[in-house]
Amino acid sequence: MASGFFAILDDIAALMDDVAVTSKIATQKTAGILGDDLAVNAEKATGFMSSREIPVLWAITKGSFINKLIILPVVFLLNWLYQPAINYVLILGGFYLAFEGVEKIIEFLFHRKKEGHEVVEEIEKEESAEDSEKAKVKSAITTDFILSIEIVIIALGTVLEESHPFITQILVTSLVAIIATVGVYGIVALIVRMDDAGFKLIKKSNGKGFFAKLGQFLVDALPWIIKGLGIVGTIALIMVAGDIFAHRVEYLHHILPKWPNILKQIVFGLTGGLAAVAVFTLGKSIFKMLSKKA
Repeated sequence: MASGFFAILDDIAALMDDVAVTSKIATQKTAGILGDDLAVNAEKATGFMSSREIPVLWAITKGSFINKLIILPVVFLLNWLYQPAINYVLILGGFYLAFEGVEKIIEFLFHRKKEGHEVVEEIEKEESAEDSEKAKVKSAITTDFILSIEIVIIALGTVLEESHPFITQILVTSLVAIIATVGVYGIVALIVRMDDAGFKLIKKSNGKGFFAKLGQFLVDALPWIIKGLGIVGTIALIMVAGDIFAHRVEYLHHILPKWPNILKQIVFGLTGGLAAVAVFTLGKSIFKMLSKKA
C-alpha cells in the first residue's frame, strides 16, 4: 500500500519535472512573440487618464485570461480533430494583425488631426471618453486573442515535437499561456505607472538629490516610451502577420528564399494589411450604398 503511494508520488514528481523542462523550452521558443505581444499591448494600454490606467489594464488582463480559456480547449480539440484548421485560423488572424498595423500607418500618414481645433477636440474627447476607452479595451483584447493563438500553438508545437503524453501537452501549453499573460501585463503595468513612481520619488526627496533626478527622469521618459512603444507595436503587428504568412502559406514559404526573414515579414505583412484594408473599405462602401437604397 505504502509502496503504491510512493510510486504515485514518484510519477507525479517525474511529470512535474518533465513539465518544467518542456515549459522552459516552449517559453524560449515563444520569446519573440511575447516581445511583440508586450510592445503591442503596452501601446494599447496607454493614453488613458492616470486614474483609469490600472482599471483599463485590469480589464484587458481579464480579457486576456478569458481568451486563453477559450483558445486552449479549442486548439487541443482542433489539433485532435483536424490539425490543418489551426493553420487557417492563424492565417485569418494574420490578416487581422496586418490590417491593424497598416491602418495605424494610414491613419498617421493621411488622417492626422489638424491644428486649430483644440476646443472642438476637447469637447469631443469629454463626450466620447467612455466610448473611446471601451473601444480601446475591446481592440486590445481582440489583438491579444490573435497573439494568444500564436503563443498557444507555438507552445503546443514544441510539446508535440518531443512526443510528450497528452497530460504533459495540456499542462505545458496552459502554463506557458498563463506565464504569457502574467508576464506581459505585469510589465505593462510597470510601464504605465512609471510617472506615478517618478512623482513619488520627487515628493519623498523634496525635489533634491539623486532620487529626485531619477523621479524626474521617469516622468520625462514615459511619453517617449509610449511613443516608442506605439511605433514598435505597429511594426510588431506587421511583422507577426508577415511571419504567419511566410510560414503558414505554402506558396509564400518558398518564394524569395534569399531575402532576410525580417524583410520578408515586413513585405508580406504590409501586403496582407493593404489587401485587408482594401477589402474592408470596399465592403464598408458597398454596405453604405445598400443601406441608402434600403
